[in-house]
Amino acid sequence: MGGGMVSMLFSDIEGSTVLLRRLGDRYLDALEGHRRILRAVWTTYGGTEMGTEGDSFFVVFQTAGDAVRAAVDGQRGLEEHRWPGGERLRVRMGIHTGTPGVYDGDYWGMDVHLAARIGAAAQGGQIVVSAVTGQLTQLPDGVTLRDLGTHHLKDIPEPEHLFQVTIDGLQTDFPPPRTIGTSTSLPAPATALLGREQDVDRIVDLLGQPDVRLVTLTGPGGSGKTRLAIGAASKVPGGVYFVPLAAATSESVMWTTIAEVLDVPPRERNRIVAYLAQRTLLLVLDNLEQLPDAGKIVAEIIEGASHVKIVATSRRALGLVGEYQHPVTPLPVTDEDSAAVQLFMQRARAVQPAFTYSNDVLEICRRLDGLPLAIELCAPRVRLLSVKELLARVDQSLDIASTSSVIPERQRTLRETIAWSYELLSPEHRRTFRRLAVFSGGADLAAIQEVATGVDPLETLAELNDANLITLVEGPEGTRVQLLETIHQYAADELRTTDESAAIRGHHATYYADLAERLEILKRTMAEPPMERSEADLDNYRAALAWATDNDLRTALRLCSALGWVWQLGAYHDESRRWHEQVVAAAGTTSSPELAACLRGLSNLLLLQGETGRGYEVAARSLAMSRELDDAAGIAFGMTVLGTAQRQQGDLDAARQTLTEAVERLRTLDDSWRLARVLGHLGGIEEALGHLDRAEELLREALGISESLGDAFESTIHGQNLAYLLALADRVGEAAELARHLTPTVVALGSPSLTMAFSNTAMNILLRRGDPAGAAELFGAEEAMGERLEIVNPYADEELAEALELVGDALSRADWERHRLAGRTERVEDLLLRLDF
Repeated sequence: MGGGMVSMLFSDIEGSTVLLRRLGDRYLDALEGHRRILRAVWTTYGGTEMGTEGDSFFVVFQTAGDAVRAAVDGQRGLEEHRWPGGERLRVRMGIHTGTPGVYDGDYWGMDVHLAARIGAAAQGGQIVVSAVTGQLTQLPDGVTLRDLGTHHLKDIPEPEHLFQVTIDGLQTDFPPPRTIGTSTSLPAPATALLGREQDVDRIVDLLGQPDVRLVTLTGPGGSGKTRLAIGAASKVPGGVYFVPLAAATSESVMWTTIAEVLDVPPRERNRIVAYLAQRTLLLVLDNLEQLPDAGKIVAEIIEGASHVKIVATSRRALGLVGEYQHPVTPLPVTDEDSAAVQLFMQRARAVQPAFTYSNDVLEICRRLDGLPLAIELCAPRVRLLSVKELLARVDQSLDIASTSSVIPERQRTLRETIAWSYELLSPEHRRTFRRLAVFSGGADLAAIQEVATGVDPLETLAELNDANLITLVEGPEGTRVQLLETIHQYAADELRTTDESAAIRGHHATYYADLAERLEILKRTMAEPPMERSEADLDNYRAALAWATDNDLRTALRLCSALGWVWQLGAYHDESRRWHEQVVAAAGTTSSPELAACLRGLSNLLLLQGETGRGYEVAARSLAMSRELDDAAGIAFGMTVLGTAQRQQGDLDAARQTLTEAVERLRTLDDSWRLARVLGHLGGIEEALGHLDRAEELLREALGISESLGDAFESTIHGQNLAYLLALADRVGEAAELARHLTPTVVALGSPSLTMAFSNTAMNILLRRGDPAGAAELFGAEEAMGERLEIVNPYADEELAEALELVGDALSRADWERHRLAGRTERVEDLLLRLDF
């Protein structure tokens, strides 16, 4: 297929990991049947498969009608098929129609990204389409569209109006789409909420009172605070955002995690509060007890966002004025109908459907003090033990625990229940379980196999999941494994008692350093940088950096360098600088290629934040180190950073000489990606010196190299620099055409530095096309964005003077200031998307 308007369909199997565990070897038959059914309808309606990974499809159709009819027939075929083991295979599908970019036979860009997000928002068995697809589709008989309203999809700047394709004879009622800011962004609990009706009513009633802004659920580990918070939040109308903070260890990480859930740039604290100030919603902040500054952050949100309410869970109160506490006590254990017993029966029957009640069940629940987590850990063992054997073992375990007077009784009960469940595992499964403690924020199956098991971990994970010791969730690369914080602490304690703790933590750090380097290389050939994949493991990268800084400096240096692009695109500037400075200080003065690379990263950060003098010093140190090591590549890379610092200092001739030598050196090395980047830098110098023809020649060469590599991010940087050059050369029509083509990609990539640079280019085009008011608004929006992100623009005064000179008499200075101030209240991205070049 070529360019133009097409319809893109994304599909995948819901709950494929659980299905695999249930079916075992028969899963391959189910997967093959799924592929056969869907490929037949793709072919019938002229679909072209663009990608097939595991249980997912990416298919492109010429028309919206073809895509919808293929999806409808596909769902009908899947429903009619008899699946192994009597299972029901449920496939979610999403369709969007647009004009994506085409490169080397593949599609890329914002429209592809939107189609994938719509697919991810659908439920199993459901077809969800964008508004444009719905408008362009003539529906077949027996098929209608149901309006699902507007929804905020992750990483998509504007809300999207979604519709469900409803098919007569198939399921028509589904939960709301899995989108940001809806109650479905809450985790989906595996069990019903039992015995908490009065708690839920009180919390919901409190949140319904105008003067109640903060409700904190307090109680010991395992008492069910998180589960109760989710249950209560699901009853609150309006937007609900669930923020898991068990892995957060600092104020900055807490802000970052909140921002990721809200889908706001992570380092813009003021922008997070400003975003919340314009909305009415509920934040569920889960697991705050380990964060000493949590109360301060909660107070800042409450003071700055008057229509936001917060439910927090913590083992202790936050101590804020206006805080309403709700103690979460264990479940009552009185008789057969009490909530604790019902929970035990529910979890027991999940593994043994014929399980029946006896008074021993009541006694077990009493011995476990009605703690939900303890019950959930204990009950599945009826698959292995009779109830009397279970009671005897619980009695024995807790009798041993009762000799301790240091730990509160209920926490002793929980800890010993975890210990008891742990001891029932085989030695191999115990080893894997305690090794899982090395992961922070969860891990995917590949990481677990590499770090914890050495072999396919599925069988072991199935056993741990059956024992309720782990939780399975969906991640960007498939299934991720997580541990509840209480269980994670127990696993970490067990790992510390072994002689393998240091080795496993070292293996973990090395694995994530290798992964970061692989993703950095992969980014150079992808239409869109793998940000979601990288951000999923931010907590693991942080844990690896913390350990490696104290124990393995080479790995810490590798991590810092490889993560530079993630921190830049995600706007984690403060965190990136803190890690760079910490690792560089720990490395001392011993020269190495890794330290030289880390110094280059630190120099770039300093230059970005306006510390030109120190940035130059660090760049010079990096280059001197590479010369000392006779590292040809390091010398060329060091010259690149030094030339950038020289330009920022205003020494254009020195920068030109340095970057020219860097280009000459890179032409002898096999590194086209870096060559393109330095050609772009040198083009900027030539432009500043007034050598516009030479600058265009360099920028077009850089653009050609990046496009040949398939690197959308670098191609967009070079394209935007070329657009600015064309505007400067009074080739405004060419500049506007290029900018119009680049705008969706700039916004989709989400890089603050790129967005601000492109905003300046767009402003210059508007000035030259006779729209000084629009230019002033863009100037103000970019100015405010830089302040929020703490990105200093060293050329701000120069750019303002040039802009005002171009405005001339077309707009008074007072009107310019009025439009500039109006722009400061806008997002740059929103203004760019509204532009008509």
